[in-house]
Amino acid sequence: MKIFQFINLQISLASFFLISIGVLVIYSSSFELAIQQAVFAIIGIIFFLMVSRSELKFFRNIIKPLYLVIFISLIAVFILGIETRGSLRWIPLGIFNIQPSEFAKPILILFLAKFWSENLPTVINILKSLLWSAPLIFLIFKQPDLGSALTVGAIWLGMLFAARISLKKTIILLLIFLLMVPIGWFFLHGYQKDRITSFLSPKSDPLGTGYNVIQSTIAVGSGEFFGRGLGRGTQSRLQFLPEFRTDFIFASIAEEMGFAGSVLILSLYMFLLSYFLKVAYQVNNSFSFLVIIGVFSMFLFQLFVNIGMNVGILPITGITLPLISYGGSSLIVTFISLGMVASSAKKR
Repeated sequence: MKIFQFINLQISLASFFLISIGVLVIYSSSFELAIQQAVFAIIGIIFFLMVSRSELKFFRNIIKPLYLVIFISLIAVFILGIETRGSLRWIPLGIFNIQPSEFAKPILILFLAKFWSENLPTVINILKSLLWSAPLIFLIFKQPDLGSALTVGAIWLGMLFAARISLKKTIILLLIFLLMVPIGWFFLHGYQKDRITSFLSPKSDPLGTGYNVIQSTIAVGSGEFFGRGLGRGTQSRLQFLPEFRTDFIFASIAEEMGFAGSVLILSLYMFLLSYFLKVAYQVNNSFSFLVIIGVFSMFLFQLFVNIGMNVGILPITGITLPLISYGGSSLIVTFISLGMVASSAKKR
């Protein structure tokens, strides 16, 4: 059929199953939010098809204006943004809100792909790439949105390794990072410090800072092998589990679909990640290779941190689960990123 010539089956099928699981779990607790998520998914699919049918070199030619737009948007958040739970992350645009920090991810991927496809990973160029990335990381961190700031940082680091940095420079960067970690502690907000200390000892304050971690691990464990069934998870339905449609949706899925459902989700993600790497090493130009590795780094970091904090092995940082967590900006950006990979795949 001719339609299969215009879509990437591997990405499309894996994404369809992941979205379906997310919408189904959201529907089990809220019909209205499930409809909204389905609408976001349709918009995201439209963007996916548009980007996947486009040439990446088109975005390469306009990446500097795009970088300027997202930089201005991140500044505009502090002027026009609406405050939600102490954070300024969304700009209201009539019937919907937009989260610029999400759109900063694919734009930075394209920007760094262009930069590293034209420059060697010398010390000067590494500093230049950091200087271009640092303003976005800083503005996102000040919202405050630690999760997105860390994701953008992971994109920069992943693409730096993709630029084939030498072992000596890698060791130096690692040492600098280890030295910066203690200093970074003093720049964290009080609640962010509490999340780290509660991760280390959640039972020291089970009804306060350790509450989220404890309830999440209870939800994951109570699902056993086949789960309690959709809509029957006591932790999420009785709202003991916080943010069970966004940050802690994996714990909600583990409770309702059990170990089997969790393995299914992880398998779909592993399929996508392995497909990314397969395409990356089949493309014939460095720009496309770097774009795919950037998307791979974004996906891998978000998966590792989100699932890690859901099962209690990482501190809570507020990172969504790609294609599953509720949220319009996150879902649309994920589809745009997948479209960038699909665009590269058709040029193998």
